[in-house]
Amino acid sequence: MKQIAALAAALILSACATVPAPVPQQDAFMASLNALCGQRFEGRVVTTDVADADFARSRLLMHVRDCSADEVRIPFWVGADKSRTWVISRNPEGGLTLKHDHRDPQGNPDGLHWYGGDTTSAGTANRQQFPVDAFSIELFNAGNAAVSTTNVWAVEVHPGRIYAYELRRENRYLRVEFDLTRPVAE
Repeated sequence: MKQIAALAAALILSACATVPAPVPQQDAFMASLNALCGQRFEGRVVTTDVADADFARSRLLMHVRDCSADEVRIPFWVGADKSRTWVISRNPEGGLTLKHDHRDPQGNPDGLHWYGGDTTSAGTANRQQFPVDAFSIELFNAGNAAVSTTNVWAVEVHPGRIYAYELRRENRYLRVEFDLTRPVAE
């Protein structure tokens, strides 16, 4: 009987040890995103990579919506193109995940869809980094986009100042900053 009780206690303790504890920095980060819920903001490309010239000439608009403590969806419009949504959510490993939801005008997954990455550290209350995940590497390789297999995305939220989205890999750096001091109607 003592052996069964000891085994049960060990199983309970091991189960508890595998449940990730909340990470205060990521809790604060998600709270900052949620504080923006329902608002739209204009942005601009602040990097100078020639590959981003079309982005830089377009009106960039983000709309923070569909918010909960565990997930925030942020449609990102580039000019008239409304195909992109950033999805930031908590994952089962106790970190955060960033996914890129690309849809055609009818709402169907379009092209490279649902790629992204997971945090590998606690990050900060203002900045989280998302190195490319295994699913995305397979997707990029299958979709003739192997150059993206080393992507690292980052999102920053500086309340009352800026929201920033970054993409980095060798020979590539894109940063878009959105002015949080001036919400827009659309």
